[in-house]
Amino acid sequence: MNPLSLYDPDDPYPESDGKPMAESTEQYEWLVKIKENLECLFSGDPEVFVAGDLFWYPVRDRRVADAMAPDVMVAFGRPKGVRRCYKQWEEADIAPQVVFEIRSPSNGPKDMAEKLAYYDRFGVEEYYVYDPPPNTLEVWLRQDGRLKRMSHLKGWTSPRLEIRFDLGGKTLEIFDPQGQPFLTSVERAERLRREQARADEEHRRADRAAAQATAAITRAEQEAAQAIARAEQERTRAERLAERLRELGVEP
Repeated sequence: MNPLSLYDPDDPYPESDGKPMAESTEQYEWLVKIKENLECLFSGDPEVFVAGDLFWYPVRDRRVADAMAPDVMVAFGRPKGVRRCYKQWEEADIAPQVVFEIRSPSNGPKDMAEKLAYYDRFGVEEYYVYDPPPNTLEVWLRQDGRLKRMSHLKGWTSPRLEIRFDLGGKTLEIFDPQGQPFLTSVERAERLRREQARADEEHRRADRAAAQATAAITRAEQEAAQAIARAEQERTRAERLAERLRELGVEP
């Protein structure tokens, strides 16, 4: 991004460049998929901030550097919350440690080189570039103060995020630390629907079992009552017979 290209003295730190978030449905789906799954993964940690397509200003002086809007970024040590942009000097000077870019048709070599140089310059620790159509992944890791491209990606696991990447199929698969795959919103909703359906069926089975147990107890109580009634009838009949025998002068 060209320094001061968006400069307006009345709005020195714009929150948008007026361009669409993504150039294709595929790029948008990946952006949302990674962002939402990372938000779920770190939902219990109040000090992990995840954002998508948010302007990041690394320095106050835009003559030094303008903003960049990573497709997805993760900042450890920063609280969750609403932000219109990420002004690093207001964030304890913490740069996003992990950045994702989903490559689009307009991202030529020059554009990608500029992004890499920017993230390298301003302290990103892990940089991931995924290109959906050819299903290729680039991983850059900060070593000795610079971002260096990793060459062995089989079973690659993010040091910071602890998520695993797999390019073995037709598309990229990402797995959380428990081995569960990253899902789209639709897939997650479907999984929740199936889980709810299983839970409902288990409740129905439990209700049927409880009803059957109650019915069995009721039958047992009824049979016990009937047995008591028969025993009482037999006792009454025996007493009457004994009384009749005494009347006849016969001892029972």
